Amino acid sequence: MTENVVTHWFGPHFSALHPLLQDLHRQGGQLHGEVLIKLGRGAGAWLGKRLARKLGIPTDLAQRGFTVNIGHAADGLHWDRHFAGGACLYSRFVPVGVWPDGHWLEHTGPLQMRLTVDVVDGGWHWRLLGVKLGSLPLPIWLFPKTRAYKCIENGKYRFSVAFALPLVGDILSYQGLLEMN
Repeated sequence: MTENVVTHWFGPHFSALHPLLQDLHRQGGQLHGEVLIKLGRGAGAWLGKRLARKLGIPTDLAQRGFTVNIGHAADGLHWDRHFAGGACLYSRFVPVGVWPDGHWLEHTGPLQMRLTVDVVDGGWHWRLLGVKLGSLPLPIWLFPKTRAYKCIENGKYRFSVAFALPLVGDILSYQGLLEMN
């Protein structure tokens, strides 16, 4: 087995992931396809458009081409997401400790998010534990509740990210079935 930051972090529990997710995280790769982009309603739509603009997610079309490059390096796990007609969103995930007690530090611009992974039916589900802006810890309740996961459906990669706020509901989501290049 090819060893990298992901296989080390999961250790013997790496086998709990679906075999296609194991392959993706042993070697890295590019997933591509179409994603459905949805905004909330009312105030949720307004907030969702603002968040989408900050993340480089175009909202002028409900469906859009999407690629994500997933790679491993000595400095962590890299996810480079690109929406056709939009900007690229680059994230670096640095492992801390090991699963199930460890976590990842996601660096996206000036934000650092502390995340753990729940494995559900072989899928990889992120769970937010904390947020920092630079070195300043921020209250987690200030941030939208995030549901982000990847799993396998009918031999394809289901990629889903959704943001919601209390009292407002859903503000922004994107999801789709992707294929490996």
